[in-house]
Amino acid sequence: MYEEASHSLLNDILNRLKPEISDQDLRHFYTRLGANFYAIHTLFHRLYGERPDFARQMQRLVETMARQYIQRSEQLRRIDIERERDFNWFLSQQWVGMALYSSGFAGTLNGVREHVSYFQELGVNLVHIMPLMQCPEGASDGGYAVSDFRAVDPRVGTLNDLSALATEMRNRDLLLVLDVVLNHTSNEHEWARRARAGDPVYQDYYYTYATRNVPDLFEQSMPEIFPETAPGNFTWDERMRRWVMTVFNEYQWDLNYSNPAVFIEMLDIILHWANQGADILRLDAVAFLWKKMGSTCQNEHEAHLILQLLKDCTQVTAPGVLFIAEAIVAPVEVTKYFGEDAVIAKECEIAYNATFMALLWDSVATKNAKLLRQGIRNLPVKLDRATWLNYIRCHDDIGLGFDDRDIEAAGYAPRDHRKYLLDYFTGRHEGSFARGVPFGQNLKTGDARISGALASLVGLETALAHDDDEAIEDAIKVILLLHGMILSFGGIPLLYYGDELGTLNDDSYLVDPHKSRDTRWVHRPTIDWDKAERRNVPGTIEFRIFVALKRMIAVRKELEVFADFNNREVHEVANPHLFVFERYSLMRHHPSVLVVGNFDPRPQSLDLREVGNWGQFPYGRIVDHFPGQRPDMVHSTLVVPSYGICWLSAKW
Repeated sequence: MYEEASHSLLNDILNRLKPEISDQDLRHFYTRLGANFYAIHTLFHRLYGERPDFARQMQRLVETMARQYIQRSEQLRRIDIERERDFNWFLSQQWVGMALYSSGFAGTLNGVREHVSYFQELGVNLVHIMPLMQCPEGASDGGYAVSDFRAVDPRVGTLNDLSALATEMRNRDLLLVLDVVLNHTSNEHEWARRARAGDPVYQDYYYTYATRNVPDLFEQSMPEIFPETAPGNFTWDERMRRWVMTVFNEYQWDLNYSNPAVFIEMLDIILHWANQGADILRLDAVAFLWKKMGSTCQNEHEAHLILQLLKDCTQVTAPGVLFIAEAIVAPVEVTKYFGEDAVIAKECEIAYNATFMALLWDSVATKNAKLLRQGIRNLPVKLDRATWLNYIRCHDDIGLGFDDRDIEAAGYAPRDHRKYLLDYFTGRHEGSFARGVPFGQNLKTGDARISGALASLVGLETALAHDDDEAIEDAIKVILLLHGMILSFGGIPLLYYGDELGTLNDDSYLVDPHKSRDTRWVHRPTIDWDKAERRNVPGTIEFRIFVALKRMIAVRKELEVFADFNNREVHEVANPHLFVFERYSLMRHHPSVLVVGNFDPRPQSLDLREVGNWGQFPYGRIVDHFPGQRPDMVHSTLVVPSYGICWLSAKW
């Protein structure tokens, strides 16, 4: 009965479509809408069905999808159809990504277009250009405080510049990833300005209150995100004479998704950027989308309903576009952003593997893989049609949100171990060569996170300062070890711009009053393209890192078992310094690959008889794919070089 009523409602909605919409060729749109409408209506009703304006908002929702479908180019519609036919296309081992700020990478979007060949030279074919929407000059949070969701920040270009870049990338078979900031706007956004002016319609776009009564109740259970620079979760706005929820910074106003008008506005924005040529949209801060008094206001069930509804609506208008969930939460929570109680992803197809990232940094500090093994063992299995985004560094900080039970199982005391890691990566621990900087220090709890460029965190900055050739060699080895891990683990590896050249910390942010209090700017570099040319000069650090990564990426693309079909098994081995996992084929006659990483500065050994059937293969039958030669072995014992990584296969 409910399904019949749903179809009847759909017919009513279609009959009421505005003439400028209904007169268009909507055949594919109608087919997809019919296939998805029951789910869309059900989710929209669960979220907003009690509102008296539900029917009107439902009409607006369908009209928004139809209008954006009409505006979608024929070329993008063809890509949609191709990806509908090959729905696992993004699980291939062929994809290798890079995240960058356009301003730091090449100044402007036109500058990025001029350097597109650089991505192809390295082997990168998925490029995430971090926030490029219009933001205020100072209070921008690195681009995540948006003042106009439909405009490109004039400091980096225009919509026409973006269109030219998207076309250039599409012609070269490169994927474009763009950000959509879902949780909040800048306090200079048009909606915020209207709310300040007293418009109750736009005050309802946010969480605003005349007194502290409701905010105080929220604060009892909500944690602080930036306790050092933005304590609390509410800000008094003098012009509006109201308290407004600001979970991140005081100039970022949280959107109220219990209002269906907000949902429809943000869906319209998502489809707008899909129509600008984005292949993938990174949805920022998705864990915070629903606020509920008495909770942490994170990971609420309604946040998942919102994402499911966004995905179902996008499947109608732009089905070739994927979502990335930016949810830096506990492992048990992060896989829910693929979709709960599902086989294929019904929320976001891609999620950041922040757990793997943090565990890799633990192994760098401890020189062993004990916590890494333990944490990965407890990482929930992803859905079939979903994948991880594996990364070492990004524009954000490194958090130490390991599960205390995993830390204890690895033999450490949780509080002491986190303090050790913080001291190690900020160079305060004796014997550490790392040059990281604390971020988000909480004076109440002593907790903090870590900023710093990859090369500086692994000791390259210190080694260069001391002109220590051996330490330089070790730092380069660790850089390659970490990249070898994310390239082989299973998912889409995401490099961070500058890491492929060994770029160090950039302290220039300290003289900028808009950036000086945010240590994350230390690892948001500006690429020196004259220096980058040294990647072509043998013997330089840039050459040694770039060429090795280029080779590693090329080999990854040749190994079909590196495609992500839940085909990974972590092996328990006696040597604590080694992290060992197998990527096995789901098809006959495709050899498995055994990945062995050594986090110790000394060579380590592994008896292959510990690892499944690998001990049965004689020395001459095992090859290491990365150097393309036979590994060092004595009978069945593999010798892994200091900070080395092996990608092994057995030849029958």
